[in-house]
Amino acid sequence: MEAFDSFKKELSSPKRIFITTHVKPDADALGSSLGLANYLIKKGHEVTVVTPTDYPSFLTWMKGNEFVLDFSKKDDQKQAIIALEKADIIFCLDFSVLQRVNELGEMIRKSKAYIVNIDHHQDPEDFAQFRFWSTKAAATCELIYELIVKLGDKDLVDKEIAECLYAGIMTDTGGFRHPNTTKNVHLIVAELIDHGANGSQIANWIYDSNSVNRLKFIGFAITRRLVVREDIHTAYFVISKKDLKKYQSQTGDTEGLVNYALSLDGIKLAALFSEREDGIKISFRSSSEVAINKFAASYFDGGGHKNAAGGKSTLSLKDTVEKFEKLVEECQQELFETAIAEAH
Repeated sequence: MEAFDSFKKELSSPKRIFITTHVKPDADALGSSLGLANYLIKKGHEVTVVTPTDYPSFLTWMKGNEFVLDFSKKDDQKQAIIALEKADIIFCLDFSVLQRVNELGEMIRKSKAYIVNIDHHQDPEDFAQFRFWSTKAAATCELIYELIVKLGDKDLVDKEIAECLYAGIMTDTGGFRHPNTTKNVHLIVAELIDHGANGSQIANWIYDSNSVNRLKFIGFAITRRLVVREDIHTAYFVISKKDLKKYQSQTGDTEGLVNYALSLDGIKLAALFSEREDGIKISFRSSSEVAINKFAASYFDGGGHKNAAGGKSTLSLKDTVEKFEKLVEECQQELFETAIAEAH
């Protein structure tokens, strides 16, 4: 309570505020950033939102998108650095360790500003003066709404803010299908609808805004790049740089692909290996009984949630996949014993 009172006092007069989130922002990252930004602007603060990299085009409908600075762009980077140096308060949203924002991380660490961390991932780094954090929350957007309510400003949540927050909760619960879809999620979503959020329209913007190239890429990936290992309850996609180039892949085009692998009967663990310029990016998904975040942290320098995690590898694409298969074979009992027992 003492920390919250101190935080509330920091916001009691107009401040210069800097908001950032993790690399390759998803709907929860951008939705929490812009939802919070639009609220703080209503409160009279000067707000700058900075993303470390670009993000999918299907998120650009959010209010305030046109003012977001992309730190990976030279011109935006100059403006972002000036805003960070002038900031009184820095909000770090939807990440728990500063390395998740690339070079911005060390700049934030050295800042004299009051730092706030709002997040729902495990094992947070101790870098903030105030942390509003819970692994029980399905999304950072859920926490942003709870924070606004706690600050006594529920009535300031308008249609645009509600839509930003709804988007993050919807996507981080897998369209309200994942085990993290709690009673609290439904209660908050109901209130966001009361504030004007149009759930069907938001779902359309995010899930039904495909390019022809993306649909062709998904078809190609499922027919040519899906590997199914029923013997180890695992399925995965292997996507090369050549594949991405062939279909003119844009940021966000691989979003959700890994879920097709997990949807197969008998599959408890799914992965997507995507070859990028800076190494192999890995997305993991698992059934509710399998804690894939521990696997990702132990072997692929990653982490995340119990059933949705990420990782990376500096090995070749071929060697990374071979390492993965070998590890899953070796860790079968540890990974799947509960899932297999429940299936029988």
